[in-house]
Amino acid sequence: MMQTKITRTEQDKPEIVEIHCHYVSDEVREIVAFVKSRQGQLTGIADDKLYEIAVTDIFYIESVDNKSFICTKDKVYETKQKLYELEEILKEKHFLRVAKAMLLNLMKVRAIKPSLNSRFITELYSGEQVVISRKYVSALKKALKGEN
Repeated sequence: MMQTKITRTEQDKPEIVEIHCHYVSDEVREIVAFVKSRQGQLTGIADDKLYEIAVTDIFYIESVDNKSFICTKDKVYETKQKLYELEEILKEKHFLRVAKAMLLNLMKVRAIKPSLNSRFITELYSGEQVVISRKYVSALKKALKGEN
């Protein structure tokens, strides 16, 4: 069983999160990913390597077959975090749920246009197009107006 310990430090010293473990398990990786995500980075896996991805580089995050994928302009990374966890972490960073299985970085949207069945289509700066589900259109409009 993992124990936790919090030690206060002086204001003029850096805050440090230190993990002592027998081996780097999935649980430890999730804890590290969560801490980094709060600092503006997410951890992703591609080509069997771990990468630090700046939140500002992320275009969208999509869930497919119970796996979450972080999509940047040039690469797709898998993350162990669930979409609802990422939604909570990124809600203050201009990310919005636009479909049941997708979070969109609103800062990467070049244009938005209405589509069929009360949906919208967004064009991203990467050239990709993302469909905004009808259920999430009102949340998108509020976010674009700066409302919560």
